[in-house]
Amino acid sequence: MELNISLAPDILFNIAGFPITNTLLWSFVLSLFLILVFVLPARNLKMIPGKFQSFLEMLIDGSYEFIESIIGPGKKARRVFPLVFTIFIFALVANLAVYIPGQAAVTINRGGEIVSVFRAVMSDYGMVLVMTLISVLVVQVVAIATAGPWKYLGRFINFKNPLQFFLGIMELIGEFTKIISLSFRLFGNIFAGEVLGAVMLFLFPFFVPLPFMFLGLLTAVVQAFVFAVLTLVFISMASEMEVELE
Repeated sequence: MELNISLAPDILFNIAGFPITNTLLWSFVLSLFLILVFVLPARNLKMIPGKFQSFLEMLIDGSYEFIESIIGPGKKARRVFPLVFTIFIFALVANLAVYIPGQAAVTINRGGEIVSVFRAVMSDYGMVLVMTLISVLVVQVVAIATAGPWKYLGRFINFKNPLQFFLGIMELIGEFTKIISLSFRLFGNIFAGEVLGAVMLFLFPFFVPLPFMFLGLLTAVVQAFVFAVLTLVFISMASEMEVELE
């Protein structure tokens, strides 16, 4: 028996030349699951909610109040809530789905090679990078809408003196490092947890891997929360840029 660890996801099949990987397939499954969980109950709301509706209302209300505590109440909170909440729920469910029992046994034979059908979505850097680019792009759009395009560019291009020019360049580099820091934090922790869990299960199949699985479970929750909160904080900072520039 050998242990195969690959940084890149496995390609399961192709549709019109487009490769479908196990992480992409899993992301479609989870997206459909989340749509069913949140959209269907929303169409059948009851004045006296059941346990499931009460849980969803408590989750959404608690998340909205948390966002208000950071970005402030009112229009800003209402606008940013859908993005931040969606990022958090998707990342959280994608991370926790790894711990569904039996999914490792679901495999296909692809050209004589046994390939797992399911894999942790956030262990695919391409998926995490897309989420990060969406977050950073929204931050830039908020900054431009708040300060205006010329003041926004003035943060990075300032020829008043050498110091201001240098600080502008550092500010520009800082915007690009957000992409690296956000994406590698989530991807690195989830991929490392997946590899560590696989190694422990391979070397010590019974009992010994349990502490590492609990640690991975904690990491899955924390990293989803951190990614969403950092996105929220960056948006909050961008929405206050006009005040800082003045």
